[in-house]
Order: sequence, then C-alpha cells, then structure tokens
Amino acid sequence: MAGSGRPPEQVQRRGAKSAWLVREDERVPGPDLTYAELLDERLAQARAQQAALRAAIEDMRVARSLTFADDEHDPEGSTVSLDQARDVALLDRIERSMAELAAARDRLDSGTYGVCECCGQAIPAERLRARPEARRCVRCA
Repeated sequence: MAGSGRPPEQVQRRGAKSAWLVREDERVPGPDLTYAELLDERLAQARAQQAALRAAIEDMRVARSLTFADDEHDPEGSTVSLDQARDVALLDRIERSMAELAAARDRLDSGTYGVCECCGQAIPAERLRARPEARRCVRCA
C-alpha cells in the first residue's frame, strides 16, 4: 500500500486505532530471520559477552588478590582499577541489554511487538532489524 506509512509485512492490531504489529512468523527483510530468531540470536550473543566479561572480572579479582598492590603508589594499579571499572560497567550494560531483549521477546509473544510505546505507530522494519529490542519509533526515541 503506497503512502500508508506502514511496511506491507505488518498486520493491523485488533481493537487498536492505527497501531500495526509485526507477526512472529513474518520474515525480517534481509537476513531471512524471523523477529523471534533475531531476538534469540542477539540474546545468545549478549549471554556470550556476559560470560566473557564475568570471567575477565573474576580473573582480575583473583590476580589482584594474589599480589599486594597499592593503587595509589603502583604505576600499574590505576590502569588495573580502570580496566576493572570498565569491565564492570560493560557487564552492567550487557545485562541491561539482555533485559531489553527479553522484554522484546515477551512483547512479541504477547502480540505488542513492533508498536511504539509512545505514539502507537508501527516501528519501521529497518529499526527493528537494527535494534530488535526497540520500544519506540525513531521519531519518539
């Protein structure tokens, strides 16, 4: 439908004025994955990153416990502290991302995936491919 402002692969939500949803069984244009598969793939990647960061943090903790280090006077100490702080911040970011991906999967399962939480309009397929956890359209984000 030219000029309608919605991708042709979306279906109208029952009982909603102008909100459009993406069905779980629809194919995402491009990599030939469903939105469910795309969300699951991104969640698996985030879990792998989470495991690697947790291992790095634990390795650093063990290494620091085996040596006496005075961060204030040790030239390497401040670098190690910064590395550890960076890894903890990255882990926090990955865990928040995992929560967003899980929430997106819940929205997909409940039938509200692909609808902007602010304006109720369809979130474009291009945005959902780039950020499958997106809750808002580009205009509202």
